[in-house]
Amino acid sequence: MPNPTDNFFEKVYAIARQIPYGKVTSYGAIAKALGMARSARMVGWAMNACHHLEDVPAHRVVNRKGLLTGKHHFDGTNLMQQLLESEGIKVVDNQIMDFDTHFWEPEITE
Repeated sequence: MPNPTDNFFEKVYAIARQIPYGKVTSYGAIAKALGMARSARMVGWAMNACHHLEDVPAHRVVNRKGLLTGKHHFDGTNLMQQLLESEGIKVVDNQIMDFDTHFWEPEITE
């Protein structure tokens, strides 16, 4: 029998793959797009579990305030920040500068 969590994780990854280069979104925005507005934490679990998937840009998913709360799940001390900065996103003290400018709102899928 299929695991419903696996299906949810795949839906999360499908949205994360759509985040444009140089943009970020939040765990909550992905949850909202999936029709599960109160499930930001579950999106976080999905993102934490995707490090074996090279085609999921997990570094582009941050918390609702633009903080790099998932950075400890990346190899190296500042890899998440370095990946974002390589896309032209300035990060200071684990906070994305001009967050509103870089924010991408996923389309509602459910």
